[in-house]
Amino acid sequence: MAVLELTLVPIGTQTTSCSGYVAKAYDAVKDDEKIDIRLNPMGTVLEGEIDDLFAAVRKMQEAVFTAGAHRVYSVVKIDDRRDKKANLDQKVNSVMEKLI
Repeated sequence: MAVLELTLVPIGTQTTSCSGYVAKAYDAVKDDEKIDIRLNPMGTVLEGEIDDLFAAVRKMQEAVFTAGAHRVYSVVKIDDRRDKKANLDQKVNSVMEKLI
């Protein structure tokens, strides 16, 4: 499984607010059973097979265009670890266990 963090920034809109566009992007993939998806204050984290994640990114970006953006700036970070199984919770828990 891979973990991908996506930040979509709509450009060429009538507002400085991004939340409506983020909601449309989230709606585009929220029911996809092949991925786990979580919002955070600065982006959206998805977990799944890498090809499914790339497909989800494409759907999310298209949803922002469909919502009225004329340009979309996207930042993608990928952690594709294959030496052992890990998931979103395990990654966070690993750090939390090490906090003093």
